[in-house]
Amino acid sequence: MEPTARKKQVLIINAAPMLREFLKEKFISENVSVELSDGRLDSVSKMVRTLPDLIIIDVQSSFDEIMDLLERKMTDPNAKRIPVIVSGPEMERAAISSLVQYGVVKYFSKPIKFDVFFEAIGKIIRVNLSMDTTPCVLEIHHNGNIVFIEIAQGLNREKISLLKYKISEMIDNYKIKEPKVIVMMTNLQLSFVDGINVELLLDTIIADNRIQRRNIKVLSLDNFMDEFIDGHAEYVGVKVIKDLTTALGALVGKSNGGEATDIIADSILAGDDDETTGFGDIRFGAEGGDGASLSSEGSLLNIAIVDDDEVVRTILSQSFSSLGIAAEVFDSGAKFAQAIQSKDYDLAVLDIFMQGVSGFDILNQLRSREKSIPVIVYSQAVQREYVIQALSLGAKGYLAKPQKPEVIIRKAMEILHDRI
Repeated sequence: MEPTARKKQVLIINAAPMLREFLKEKFISENVSVELSDGRLDSVSKMVRTLPDLIIIDVQSSFDEIMDLLERKMTDPNAKRIPVIVSGPEMERAAISSLVQYGVVKYFSKPIKFDVFFEAIGKIIRVNLSMDTTPCVLEIHHNGNIVFIEIAQGLNREKISLLKYKISEMIDNYKIKEPKVIVMMTNLQLSFVDGINVELLLDTIIADNRIQRRNIKVLSLDNFMDEFIDGHAEYVGVKVIKDLTTALGALVGKSNGGEATDIIADSILAGDDDETTGFGDIRFGAEGGDGASLSSEGSLLNIAIVDDDEVVRTILSQSFSSLGIAAEVFDSGAKFAQAIQSKDYDLAVLDIFMQGVSGFDILNQLRSREKSIPVIVYSQAVQREYVIQALSLGAKGYLAKPQKPEVIIRKAMEILHDRI
């Protein structure tokens, strides 16, 4: 009788909550044992006691504690042989190379490119980790208490699994009370073979008990979605809606009184001065670091500011630049429309009403691009029809003028953070 193969074991140290839970769920699903640790003493103890096949260390900000941990690892004759993967901020090549002596075999600059990340782990521990490679663009952002989940190209189970933690993190970070969700899937053509992934998507959303089924609207033109949700007892209350206007009206109209314009202003246009945000640390596909032994060349964020008001352009440009973010200004929609023919931007802050090419024209043009540019509309126009038109055309946020510069910057960082 052949002996049973030992289950592979991974020790995860100091990972941020969302990353920790995502990795834990992934490894358990792949029959890989997981140990979690926070703090130097606990990490050293578990490392020496369990002698895992791999150690994954997530660096939040400072390398001081990780260096002490790595040095202690090398003093133990058994632990010193354990390979280490580190994820953290971008580092100089020389700094990454210096980690090799401590058994660090891969360094992943954030945001992490997870298909490459799991491929590297599989090779190290000699386990063929499955990875859904279905092309999928998934983004999550919010306006007020409305959470928008946009999905295009396809349904990727890895991204959907990560979405569960992104939703909870967003609700917690932005203190969203009675969250309402619009799932935007207008470009997807689905069939019964997609049913299991649709279930995973909806189960992921309702996993957070702060989200009530009656507050979930699915924006889809596909008859399959209508029939699937209507015939599923688990999703009673979830509604499939054909257009964004109806979806927004159904959500904001329930708990707000007054005119439609006031509802939109209260639910979508308000800027929250107490929001806190940060750069994301999780990505799939070509958007993240490649996990090479040397750090990837990171490019500076490049923001486009498109507004015919010189004061607005100057204030926003200086505010972004003070944070080390490149800001390119355009005094007309026509000039920006010309620029995007040959250049990409990480995000655009866009006015609506400008001479010649309007903000709506720009949004229409961006929709036809293979690679989208996230847009924040920053406008004096607060009429309901303008807000809904901008959101329908793909704007990720709508802020009414005037706002403090930090409000626009927070919204920009939130949108960049929440691209999965």
